[in-house]
Amino acid sequence: MPFSKLLNARNVRVVVVDDDEDDFFLISDFIQTIEGANFTIDWCNNYHDAIKKINAREADIYFIDYRLGSHTGLELMQEVNKADFYEPMVLLTGKGNKDIDIKAMKSGATDYLIKSELTTEKLERCIRYSLDRAADLKQLKAQEYKYRNLFETSKDAVFITDLNLAFTEVNRAATQLFATPTTELLGKSLFDFLKENSQKKVLHDLFRKKEEINDLSVEIISATGENRPCLISLSFSDGSNEALIHGILHDITNLRKAEIANLQAQKLSANERLMRTLAHEIRNPLNNILLSVDHFTLPYNETEESQKNLVSIMQRNCIRINHIITELLDLTKPIEPVFKKHSLQEILDDSIALVSDRINLQKININKNYPDIPLEISANKSKLVIAMSNIMINAIEAMETGKGELNISIEPNAGHYHVSIKDNGRGIPQEYQQKLFEPFFTLKKNGIGLGLSASYSIIQSHKGDIRVESEPGKGSEFIISLNAESSMAG
Repeated sequence: MPFSKLLNARNVRVVVVDDDEDDFFLISDFIQTIEGANFTIDWCNNYHDAIKKINAREADIYFIDYRLGSHTGLELMQEVNKADFYEPMVLLTGKGNKDIDIKAMKSGATDYLIKSELTTEKLERCIRYSLDRAADLKQLKAQEYKYRNLFETSKDAVFITDLNLAFTEVNRAATQLFATPTTELLGKSLFDFLKENSQKKVLHDLFRKKEEINDLSVEIISATGENRPCLISLSFSDGSNEALIHGILHDITNLRKAEIANLQAQKLSANERLMRTLAHEIRNPLNNILLSVDHFTLPYNETEESQKNLVSIMQRNCIRINHIITELLDLTKPIEPVFKKHSLQEILDDSIALVSDRINLQKININKNYPDIPLEISANKSKLVIAMSNIMINAIEAMETGKGELNISIEPNAGHYHVSIKDNGRGIPQEYQQKLFEPFFTLKKNGIGLGLSASYSIIQSHKGDIRVESEPGKGSEFIISLNAESSMAG
């Protein structure tokens, strides 16, 4: 606080560090004659005791003599603990010396006084200036700490760059978003992490006009290859030496996933209503056909064998249609959350066994990469086996007979298990990838588009996530993320 306010609040504590008692009394007398002030003055004539007093913050201001026996006041100021130290230290000397003056300032001295030139006015001015400066410095440090703490603890990636968007300062969230240590990130350009060239062009054009950017949608690709949708805000700041750019990247990956999941849930709900309506409308006339076939009686003989076969075909297909309708209705029923602990490796092996006939017929080579330790999850095993096998069937059907490679792996990652089902098939065009898990969407000639939709619904019921990465001609990879914790049960 300012000098006058400090005096009104309490006594000003002064410590004089000097091995000459006469000099102490001289300095003390000068200080005591300062008008309107109230001082408590303590004397310390020992170098080591002075260090203890200063480190213990026993005074508001310290006057330190340059000569302290075998030591100097400069050594004392250099040895004290400077962490969060704001109390001013004033160096005293017998006669002026420019070199000592410079060294005193570098050692942290607030002021430099010559004993032979001391007066009440000089000491009053020195104390007032030193205490005011210390108060300002303390306030400045407090503000710096507050904003530094906001900078470092922000969950958004906060950074400063030069005009080429090369990072000069980043917070912890930025290193996590880019998956790059601070030492490696500094000097790299933000352009290095932008996925789309079109986004780079937009930023470049705005930079050229020096326009501020607010919540521009961009896609960041981290050093590990992970895509992260973000909102970026940038502002120009003219510093004392050079222009800087302050930036914030808000990761909206989870928000985007929630939006997709909500949209998917709405689509599933609409399709469930459609399936129930269709099932009802189809089942009524189907039952009439079945009843008619059951009452279709003919005096069968050898010449009428073909009619008998036709009736049998009608019966079988009516029953098959009825089964399909039942399966459709089953898809509309919510999955009961009955979970038990199961090994994820066992679930995948059971899924592989379920599609083993297709694997053998297609002459697919299967490669498994599992951790040696069993990875347990809370799951409805039978439903999860269906979900995994549906994905495997799609992978098998996408590969060429005799040339297929199906790679199935599990990777633990931060409380989750990532299951990868990867093929070397024909791949999926980019424009279709967002529709894969929608009911009735299919790229197969004879498919009805319910397999992946069912898989999505089952994985969602396990509080999991599924995404696909694919490139035409190079195959597809389905990545399923499942919670490794047992908190889902119940």
